[in-house]
Amino acid sequence: RDMKNAVLSLLLIFVAGLGTAMAQEVKQGPSIEFVKEVHDYGKIKNGANGECAFEFKNTGNAPLIISNAKGSCGCTVPQWPKEPIAPGKTAVIKVKYDTKRAGAINKSVTITSNATNEPTKVIRIKGYVEARPTSGAPVNPAGPAVN
Repeated sequence: RDMKNAVLSLLLIFVAGLGTAMAQEVKQGPSIEFVKEVHDYGKIKNGANGECAFEFKNTGNAPLIISNAKGSCGCTVPQWPKEPIAPGKTAVIKVKYDTKRAGAINKSVTITSNATNEPTKVIRIKGYVEARPTSGAPVNPAGPAVN
């Protein structure tokens, strides 16, 4: 009976150790974590500044390298750091949207990296660009000037 308990105890320790070793192996390498994954412009004026930033951190234990960031269309242009991001460090991916296009914004940027948790990551931008004013003349809500 004591021998049976000893074998069961050893087996339990072995299985627990195996589970711990497997959990540690998953955490090897670079890992990418974003502060936010969606930027909402809300309602913005036609021709307004369409730039936004997505901050991220390398939460892994090896340098993170972003090899590519691609907008879903030509109106969405990402800029990303070309140098490796050290473990524990943060960096920013800037996205510029062409706000001369009136209507709903619902675009994505696909990021390709050596991250072990998400080698392909999609971040999104959304919002609404108002229509361009119909004429170039300034609008005077007070009406015509009276002398």
